[in-house]
Amino acid sequence: MPILKTDEEIKKVLENSKTVAVVGISEDPSRPSYFVSEAIKSYGFKLYFVNPKYAGKEILGEKVYKSLLDIPDEIDIVDVFRRPADVVFTAEEALKKGFKTFWFQPGTYNPEVAEELNQKGYNVVIDKCMKVETQRLLKK
Repeated sequence: MPILKTDEEIKKVLENSKTVAVVGISEDPSRPSYFVSEAIKSYGFKLYFVNPKYAGKEILGEKVYKSLLDIPDEIDIVDVFRRPADVVFTAEEALKKGFKTFWFQPGTYNPEVAEELNQKGYNVVIDKCMKVETQRLLKK
């Protein structure tokens, strides 16, 4: 799949996805990773949180994992809240774990990682907020 740009492409991904791994979750409600997760959870997505700092704790009623590789379920979307330089490691883990779509939240885009994942046939969403796109494209 190419880098997803149209509303139709993104809507199809959202409609056909059930599980989302949020990488870089924070327990601070003022942080985007928290309030975006809270919003997308309300649409029925099963969330898995990844942040070594909070591993073993719960945020929004969900267990936090140290690594994508620790998640016991298949992942449809890897939703990234990391600095662009740190996304390389996240993508390496995601490739080992398996996923369908790699979602770069605004401010996380790493062009080399996006191109590599695109070349390997993964869906890639760049610089779009999953909360905004979910609220805009899906009905509750």
